[in-house]
Amino acid sequence: MFDFTLTVDDLDFVGKDLVRPECALCTSNGAVFVADGRGGIVRIAPDGSQQVFLATDRKVMPNGIALQADGSFLMADLGPGTGGVIRLRRDGTTEGVLTEIDGAPLPPSNYVLADAKGRIWLTVSTRLNPRYLGYRMSCDDGFIVLLDDKGPRIVADGLGFTNEVQTDPSGDWLYVNETFSRRLSRLRIGDDGSLGPRETVAEFGHGVYPDGLSFDCEGGVWITSVISNRIIRVDTDGSQHVVIEDGDPDYTDEVEKAFLADQMDRPHLENVPSPTLRNVSSVAFGGNDLKTIVVGNLLGDRLATFRSPVAGLEQAHWSFDI
Repeated sequence: MFDFTLTVDDLDFVGKDLVRPECALCTSNGAVFVADGRGGIVRIAPDGSQQVFLATDRKVMPNGIALQADGSFLMADLGPGTGGVIRLRRDGTTEGVLTEIDGAPLPPSNYVLADAKGRIWLTVSTRLNPRYLGYRMSCDDGFIVLLDDKGPRIVADGLGFTNEVQTDPSGDWLYVNETFSRRLSRLRIGDDGSLGPRETVAEFGHGVYPDGLSFDCEGGVWITSVISNRIIRVDTDGSQHVVIEDGDPDYTDEVEKAFLADQMDRPHLENVPSPTLRNVSSVAFGGNDLKTIVVGNLLGDRLATFRSPVAGLEQAHWSFDI
């Protein structure tokens, strides 16, 4: 049974002066890359020094990010207005990699994954405008786009506020967090990139709004919950274990009431009162042994880290020396 538990006193921190560091990724050379709300990516070196790469030719709000072997970055653009996948080069220039689907501009986009086969997966949480109208139990218009050598296409639709996606250790399944349906789902990946029917892996209850996810080498899925500031490990049998929680119970109850009444709004995400874990949004395994977990967030200016008893699953970008 997995019984690893932490308190905020067990946390360390990396980075400084970051802006909305929502998504963090790690490489084997010890670097941490993180989305930055100023419009780009920050690279944090093992010695703590930082390089800031910002788009100079367009406005972009990076949410999920993916690393490329040539040193460029893919960013899921959260808008406002339109979204899609934008490539950021280190000189600040950009290009649209995936900005429309079926002849229409992509809505503000949540997460981009570049997998081991070179495919690009993009999640769009909702088609609703304004986007906060998707913060509802009834939201079912999220979708997943696949870009491969056959071109871009929607491969899953009707999801409940589609958030992060990851392929599982076998590479046969795509796992996805549906934030406001409050579940972790998976879909089997066909040889042609098509996705099978959605299957529920885990359902979450009071105060849990799943955002980021990452696999460990044992098949466990580490989940972040915004608002309640929980990190939860879901085992292969679907059982759940809270690793750490740094939420305000009264505030979580207040948001829960608004959510159940279909009245949840942007301020509920933007005013989470925790002083330490500032609205956790992603988890990434790093360190030289893949046992250092780096935690992204929506409201802070640095990244929490801690040591895990189990190593993470090596991702496609892990060996990129960038």
